[in-house]
Amino acid sequence: MTLFTAKDDDHSPEQGLKSIRWPLRLTWAGIWAEVLVQAFWPLIALVLAVLAVLMLGLHDTVPMSVVTGAVVAVTLAAVGALVYALRHLRIPRRIEALTRLDASLPGRPIQALMDVQAIGTGDDASAAVWQAHQRRMAARAAAAQAVPADLRMARRDPFALRYVALLAFVTALVFGSVLRIGSVAGLTAGGGALASGPVWEGWAEPPRYTGKPTLYLSDLAEGPLNLPAGTLITLRMYGEVGALSVSETVSGQSQPEGDTPAIVQDFKVSQSGQITIDGPNGRAWDVTMLPDAKPQVEIAGPPEVTALGEMQLPFVARDDYGVEAGEARIDLDLAAVDRRYGLAIDPDPRAEMIVPLSLPIAGDRRDFEENLIDDFSKHPWANLPVTVTLSVLDASEQQATTPPTQMTLPGRRFFDPLAAAVIEQRRDLLWAKGNADTLAQVLRAVSYRPADVFRSDTAALRLRRLIERIEIRARYGLSDEVQTEIADDLWDLAIELEEGVLADALDRMRRAQERLQEAMKNGASDAEIAELMEELRRATDDYMRQLQRQQAQEGENGDQQQGQQGETMQMTQDDLQRMMDRIQELMEQGRMAEAEQALRELQEMMENMRVTQGQPGEGGQSEGEQAMEGLADSLREQQELSDQAFRDLQDRFNPNADDGQQQGQDQGQQPGPQQEGNQPGQPGQQPGQNNGQGEPGQGQGSIADRQQALRDELRRQEGRLPGGGTPEGDAARDALDRAGRAMDGAEEALRRDDLAEAIDNQSQAMEALREGMRALGEAMEQDQQASEPGQGTAQGNRRAENTDPLGREQGANGAQGSEGDLALDNDAYGRARELLDEIRRRSGEATRPEVERDYLRRLLDRF
Repeated sequence: MTLFTAKDDDHSPEQGLKSIRWPLRLTWAGIWAEVLVQAFWPLIALVLAVLAVLMLGLHDTVPMSVVTGAVVAVTLAAVGALVYALRHLRIPRRIEALTRLDASLPGRPIQALMDVQAIGTGDDASAAVWQAHQRRMAARAAAAQAVPADLRMARRDPFALRYVALLAFVTALVFGSVLRIGSVAGLTAGGGALASGPVWEGWAEPPRYTGKPTLYLSDLAEGPLNLPAGTLITLRMYGEVGALSVSETVSGQSQPEGDTPAIVQDFKVSQSGQITIDGPNGRAWDVTMLPDAKPQVEIAGPPEVTALGEMQLPFVARDDYGVEAGEARIDLDLAAVDRRYGLAIDPDPRAEMIVPLSLPIAGDRRDFEENLIDDFSKHPWANLPVTVTLSVLDASEQQATTPPTQMTLPGRRFFDPLAAAVIEQRRDLLWAKGNADTLAQVLRAVSYRPADVFRSDTAALRLRRLIERIEIRARYGLSDEVQTEIADDLWDLAIELEEGVLADALDRMRRAQERLQEAMKNGASDAEIAELMEELRRATDDYMRQLQRQQAQEGENGDQQQGQQGETMQMTQDDLQRMMDRIQELMEQGRMAEAEQALRELQEMMENMRVTQGQPGEGGQSEGEQAMEGLADSLREQQELSDQAFRDLQDRFNPNADDGQQQGQDQGQQPGPQQEGNQPGQPGQQPGQNNGQGEPGQGQGSIADRQQALRDELRRQEGRLPGGGTPEGDAARDALDRAGRAMDGAEEALRRDDLAEAIDNQSQAMEALREGMRALGEAMEQDQQASEPGQGTAQGNRRAENTDPLGREQGANGAQGSEGDLALDNDAYGRARELLDEIRRRSGEATRPEVERDYLRRLLDRF
């Protein structure tokens, strides 16, 4: 058996003890630190506290008797701290450090290295085991690290007095001066320092709103000094009175002569000048005042008015340190008022309107642009000439005001003649209480034949009660409270007359058409036209749905329906949308005569049209066909959004890469009317807008909003999907649910401006929509097979002709076939091949960015 000696092993006991030399020394130093801190912490805390007091100059602010008492107390405390230190001071031995270091290691290897073999010294095997044990202990000892010192003093200092002294010392370092310690010699010499020379100190504190720091004048050398206007100068003189004097010309105030010099002087900088301290260690500064500029405010443009009368008035404000507050004062421009009818008499006194201006909640207020947003529709001055004055205030209470701007105070406009008359009489009532008698007479004349002007008996009764109340109050006196109550009731009545509380869809559609006609005559704004057109679209959709339900309940026989079908013009929902898009386009172009003619044609057509429902013995669409049509529209819209996102992604990396596609569009591949207008059932998009398709400068917000609207429409279609309880119907719902989740992901990606991820989600949504349409078609086919109509019926004859009541061709399973008007494309397969070829071509171009080529390759892998 071979034995290893210490010379053959790096981890011998001698080598192990040598390896702990520095860890042992550092551990010993840590024990020394513990002993010194535990013994001298009271003395150290006392020294720090005394230095803090001296550096802050507190000894110069108290009487000499207090200073003397403090010196005695500090001396006694120092003696006590020194006695405490001597009692607790002990010299640590090296064996303590060795024991602490050994205790930090597993198995106490240092002690094992210092041991000797007690038994078995003559046995080779026993000696080998002992040497192996020594080598293991030496390896553990070689890994020794110095033990940190334990400087925790919570048990000896439970009130944390050491931290209080340390905090006071740090504060003195920041705000005090080491030079003040030299004044202690004067205290101990019984006033010798005062005799040898007085001292002074001063501060320059700028106004807080400037954000500039306070200056300690004692640390500033003589010379130029720039200070903001309103800076507070504070000077304090210590020592013999009169030894130091202050002269200044920055406050603009004359200094009295012959008075005893003040110990403390305070004044503010209001002009440029000099500050001079005469006497021992005196100084002088040439102060340049930084003026506080007055704020500025101006109206940035004409007011913008929404369809419901809310005003947005842009304004710009600026100040060198920031605007603190602002307000708008609106007063009646009586000289510009057309003083006729109810405005002929002098108005009742009414205070000007004061509206606070909107300021940035967070951010810089030194230069900003905001909008004054408010709705003044219910104010008596609505739609009357007024003057608007904007004013802003800065922190130094300087005010800036714009010149009075003449404008017509925006308010809601009423297009119903009766509602407009009620609002006009409400204005006259608020103009002056003396108009009450005339107001009641005018309202009685307007409502003389209520059947001709009111659509609701309830509204006629409400107006009659209001007229009686006005006549009674006019006879016995009209107070301010009653005047306000009657005005509120007249407003509510006008809103009801304008918007209507109509349950019948046909009445609502006629009402929307009449309001639109009145808007054309009165020169409504673009926002009002868009609002009224959207209302007309909703009312038309409601009317067509109500007409479907009505004819389904009437149960007209097949012969009557065939006779009517031969005489009735066939029309699709797309045709209605195109007509309304055309009307709005004409109005926006100012061609009101043509727009009125088109609106009359639409009214006549809607009055005479007959919409049937596809049930046996009837002539309209079934629920499944309506659902299939809606899904086809959704799929078409989703394809358009995906194409737009792809074009935006392409333009981002290579703006000139889409020239070929743009040429194709110029040659006749422009989007159709359905693409440019609103999709059926989608809220929030106005016809005539391009929805961000191909328009430069449009951000992703419009595409994301359209994606969200499409998701809402799909959720509505999913709730009205027929075929519940069948496997095919459940499969269609599952597919639409997947499509909805993919659309949500596409919307989130668009709002994050991640076009690549958005296009991937849109592709998943389109695939899920196609699966849902296939499943819905299978469900419809099974339903039709279960209830196949016999020969000779009207529906059977139409099935033979392969057309539906609206003139659309049917597919083999009863849904819209690919050859009908609802086909996604007349040459879908050819278009798909062209797209794939174009993607392959672009993915092979080395000049394109690598990220775009990688995305194109992913498209090829997917499709």
